Amino acid sequence: MKLRIGNGYDIHRLVSGRDLILGGIQIAHETGLLGHSDADVLTHAIMDAMLGALSLGDIGHYFPPTDPKWAGADSIVLLEQVHRLIQDQGWQISNIDSVIVAERPKLKPHIEAMRSRLANALNLAPDQVGVKATTNEKMDAVGNEQAIASHAVVLLIQA
Repeated sequence: MKLRIGNGYDIHRLVSGRDLILGGIQIAHETGLLGHSDADVLTHAIMDAMLGALSLGDIGHYFPPTDPKWAGADSIVLLEQVHRLIQDQGWQISNIDSVIVAERPKLKPHIEAMRSRLANALNLAPDQVGVKATTNEKMDAVGNEQAIASHAVVLLIQA
């Protein structure tokens, strides 16, 4: 059995006037993430991990922020496209582990919805998708509530 592992990271600035979308779930908050698409840092980190496992570059290569057709794009739709690319290469996802780093809002009430949304988009069982949340203990831009970041690891197996 052949295995590949990929790791992904993303960070976006928090601003007024934007929706906060994490793992494909809209979360009520006074600020949202700034980006060309919906700026879903969790989904972006997972996509970069998927692509990285096969040395296929990063999401900016496939969905460049300079291309107007990706403006405001739903990151779950982009995730599904990356998933098809991985499958076309002969690979499937074994599991995903991820962490969102944010001071606020508290994400625990939303974790299961994020896991379910991501699992459904990728045709995985919910126990194949790990999502955790932590804070940066009030340190750096994330800790000062200027940004939210996410890390992800994806294990692929050859189909």
